Amino acid sequence: MVAPGFEKPVHARKKAVLLALRLYGRELWRLRYVAVGALMMPALGVTCQLYLAPLAVGALVGRLADGGDTSLATVLPYVLAFGGLILFAELLWRIGMHCINRTDARGIEHLSIFGMDALLGKDAAFFHDNFAGSLTKRVLSFASRFEEFVDTVAFKIVANLVPLGFACVVLWGYDPLLVVVLLGLILVTGSVVLPLIRRRQQMVDEREAAYARVSGHVADTLMNMETVRAFAAEQREGEEHRTRTAESRMLALRSWDYGNLRIDTVVAPLSVLTNALGLAVAVGVSGGLSVEAIVVTFAYFGNATRIMFEFNQIYRRVESTLTEAAQFTELLLDPPTVLDPEHPEPLRVKDSGVRFERVGFAHGGSKPLFTGLDLDIPAGTRVGLVGRSGGGKTTLTRLLLRLMDIDEGRILIGGQDIARMRQADLRSLIAYVPQDPAMFHRTLRENIAFARPGATDAEIRRAAHAAHVTEFADALPEGFDTVVGERGIKLSGGQRQRVALARAILRDAPVLLLDEATSALDSESEVLVQEALWQLMEDRTALVVAHRLSTVVRMDRLIVLDRGRIVEQGTHAELLDADGAYAKLWRHQSGGFLDEVAADEPVSDEPVSGERGAVGAKSFRA
Repeated sequence: MVAPGFEKPVHARKKAVLLALRLYGRELWRLRYVAVGALMMPALGVTCQLYLAPLAVGALVGRLADGGDTSLATVLPYVLAFGGLILFAELLWRIGMHCINRTDARGIEHLSIFGMDALLGKDAAFFHDNFAGSLTKRVLSFASRFEEFVDTVAFKIVANLVPLGFACVVLWGYDPLLVVVLLGLILVTGSVVLPLIRRRQQMVDEREAAYARVSGHVADTLMNMETVRAFAAEQREGEEHRTRTAESRMLALRSWDYGNLRIDTVVAPLSVLTNALGLAVAVGVSGGLSVEAIVVTFAYFGNATRIMFEFNQIYRRVESTLTEAAQFTELLLDPPTVLDPEHPEPLRVKDSGVRFERVGFAHGGSKPLFTGLDLDIPAGTRVGLVGRSGGGKTTLTRLLLRLMDIDEGRILIGGQDIARMRQADLRSLIAYVPQDPAMFHRTLRENIAFARPGATDAEIRRAAHAAHVTEFADALPEGFDTVVGERGIKLSGGQRQRVALARAILRDAPVLLLDEATSALDSESEVLVQEALWQLMEDRTALVVAHRLSTVVRMDRLIVLDRGRIVEQGTHAELLDADGAYAKLWRHQSGGFLDEVAADEPVSDEPVSGERGAVGAKSFRA
C-alpha cells in the first residue's frame, strides 16, 4: 500500500517543495526583526574570523617582508587586532545564537498552529484517505524542520555568501582577475555537481516514500492491535514490517552512498585541483601582487575551497528539510471540498425544522445515491430512518452535518440554507451521536464536556446521570477523572455509547441526530437510555437511524429508505398495516435487529414462518 500523498506525480511533489519553501520564507518575514539578527550575526562573525583577521596577518607579514622592525611594540598591535577580531566574532556568534533560538522557537510554534489549523479545515473524506499516525508525523515534522531550515540558511548559506561577498570586494582592490578566477572556480564546481545532485533527489523521493509506508503501516497496526491479536496476526504483521523496513533501509543506503561516495568523491578533488590551479594562474598572471595581497589571497581561496566542500552538504540539508516538509504541504495542494461560503449568512433559523429539497448526491464519482430527494421534517418531529444497508440513512445524516456536500438541491434548517452558513454555526444547531462514538485519550469528564467546554461540573454530572454514565463512572478507579485510553479502549462499547449520549444531552441543541445510538447497549441499559432519549427529544427535531426497529417504533414518523429513495413513510402501526417494505423488513427481524440484507437482494414477499414473526408483529400493533 502506497502511503497517501506519495502516489502523486512528480510535478505535484515539486509544487509541494516550493510551497514549503514559500511558507518557511513567509515565517522568516513574519519574524524579520529577530530573523535579521539570526541570519546576519553568524555571517558577520565568519567575516571577522576568516576574512578580516587574515587582513591583520597579511599586513603584519607584508611589513616584516619589507624589513620592518620585529620588536614586540611593532608586532603587538597586529596580534591584538587579530585576537580582538576573533573575540568580536565570538560575540557576534553568541548574539546570533540568541536570535536563532528565538526565531526557531517562535517559528515552530506558529507553524505547528498553522499545520493543525490546516488539518482541522479538511473535510471528512480527507481523513478517510489518510492514516492518523502519518498525518501526525507530517504536521509535526513540518513545524520542527523549520529549525533545521533556519540553521542551514544562517550557518551554511548566509554565513558563506556574505563573507564571500566581502572577499570579492577585498580581492577586487588587489586585482579584478582574482575575483573572476574565484567565482569561476565556484561555478565550475557547481555545474559538475548539480546533475549528480538532481539524480540523488530522485533517490531521496523514493527513500521518503518508503519511510512513509513504514510509518503508515506501524500506525495502522497499532491502532488495530485488538484485531491483530484476535486473528493471531502478530507474526504476519511483524513480517510485513520487516519487509517494509528492509525496503526503506536499501533505499536509504542507496541515496546516502550516492551522496557520500559518488558526489563527495567528485567534489573534493575537483575543489582542491581547480582551487590550486586557479590560485596559481591568478597570482602568476597578476605578477605585481604584494606579499600582503598574496597572503590574503591564499587565505581567501582556501576559504572558498571550504565552501565548495560544503556545497553538497548544504544542498543535502536543504533538500532533506524541504522534502520532509513537503510531505505536509502536498496535503495543502488539494483544497477541502466542503468550504464555508465566502460571505456566510448569520444564523437566522426560525425553528428546528429540517427540509431536503430536490437533493442529489453521489459518492466519489459513483452512480448517484440520491436523485431529487424531497423530505420535510417539521420542527419538533421525531423521525426514524430505517431500511437495508446502503440505503442512504447514514449518508443523509452526514449531508445534514455538511460532512459532505450535496451535488444539487438544498438542505434547510429553520428555513435557512445550510450551505450559506458557517460550518461551525450549522453544527452548533445539532447534537450528533454516531454509530461508533469517538473517545479522546482524556478523562471521562473531559470526554463528556467536549460537547460544551464551558459546562459546569453539575451540568456534566446531570448529563451523565441522564445517560446512565454514573452507573459505571463511580466504579472507575478515579471516577470522572479516569483517563479512558486511546479511542476509549478502557470502556466497553456500551459505555462509550452512553458517554456519547451524555455529550448529546449536554450539547442541548435543537436538532438531534442519532445513528444507531443504542446498538451497543444491553437490553436493560437500552430501556433506561431510551427513556432518557425520549426526554431529550422533547421539543426537538430528531432523526434517528436504526437497524434495530424496536428502537424507533414510538417515533412520530418512520421513513423507509431503499437505494436512496423514500419507498414508504408513516407510523409503525400504519406501515405494518400497509404490509409493504417496512413490514417485510420487520418480518426479517431477529430479536429486534434488522438482518443485513444485501443492497441488491430483494426483500422476500413471503412472511417468516413460525410464531416469532406473527407474534412480533401483533405485539407491536397493539
